[in-house]
Amino acid sequence: MNPESTQLHDPAVISFASDNYSGIHPEVLAAVAAANGGHQVAYGEDDYTTSLRQEMGQLFGRDVEVFPVFNGTGANVLALQSLLPRWGAVVCASTAHINMDENGAPERVGGMKLLAVPTDNGKLTPDLIDKEAWGFGDEHRAQPLAVSITQTTELGTCYTPAEVRAICDHAHSLGMKVHMDGARLANAAAHLGVPVREFTSDAGVDVLSFGGTKNGIMFGEAVVALNPQATDGLIYLRKMNMQLSSKMRFISAQLLALLADDLWLRSASHANAMAARLRAAVEVLPEVQCTQPTESNGVFAILPDGVAERLREKFRFYDWDQAAREVRWMCSFDTQESDVDAFVAALRAELAA
Repeated sequence: MNPESTQLHDPAVISFASDNYSGIHPEVLAAVAAANGGHQVAYGEDDYTTSLRQEMGQLFGRDVEVFPVFNGTGANVLALQSLLPRWGAVVCASTAHINMDENGAPERVGGMKLLAVPTDNGKLTPDLIDKEAWGFGDEHRAQPLAVSITQTTELGTCYTPAEVRAICDHAHSLGMKVHMDGARLANAAAHLGVPVREFTSDAGVDVLSFGGTKNGIMFGEAVVALNPQATDGLIYLRKMNMQLSSKMRFISAQLLALLADDLWLRSASHANAMAARLRAAVEVLPEVQCTQPTESNGVFAILPDGVAERLREKFRFYDWDQAAREVRWMCSFDTQESDVDAFVAALRAELAA
């Protein structure tokens, strides 16, 4: 069969809606093909998953436990469950993906209470954590026993290693554990220009959701127990949460491809650079008000009334705060300079109209 006869979309169409819209990086696709053929033991006893554990250990500078899963929501729920007893609660930013975009999965499936704290830039601090880190020992209150931070945040901002360390030190001093949602971990590493261990394992993070889908793989993430002593039952919880892949080698092979030759950093650096190019082009327009620092692969901006609706007829993107006319534009590993320039030209035309 001719592959073109089964193609239902126009591969020339690029959007700025989400890095989930992008396809599969060719190096990842090649790794999946290379992992195909023959038989490998199922449920994670394959050579690729074994190699992934070794590579993750080198990346984070210590012995870690690695649990490949299907998606980011599954990774977050699984990781948080492993940190908490049934009566546990999680302090998170009100904008956190676990609070806003997972349809109640942490609470409905994970069985935990989320204690959401408003922030100006998506980032928690020790003082903000303290707004909900109280009532220890009170039987009437879900016990705040974990903190979840997102790197980079849903607002595109990035925690510095010192900020992560301050959060971890403070949380641990209160008897709490720390989870990092690293759906865009690579974008943070590219922005900071430091080894990823500096703002994860070395900073005191206990368990990490390691992202892959937003950075060029077909599907799959990994729960990485950076401090295995802080987690419990991951091997059982993964199955209970329907996140145990029988043909796990194909998730692991994709993640291995990301780590090989720093593809994850190369792809994230490119996406960040395209967002920086977009930011530089729009922030000089007097009608456009950028609302957050561009520290990863997203640009947030407020547009004049009606402009977003007209611009969306040519390029798909999402509102962030519709009432404030705030939108979000995301770049991906496959966004090209010409794509950014075409988008800016279309924006300028709508502003002029």
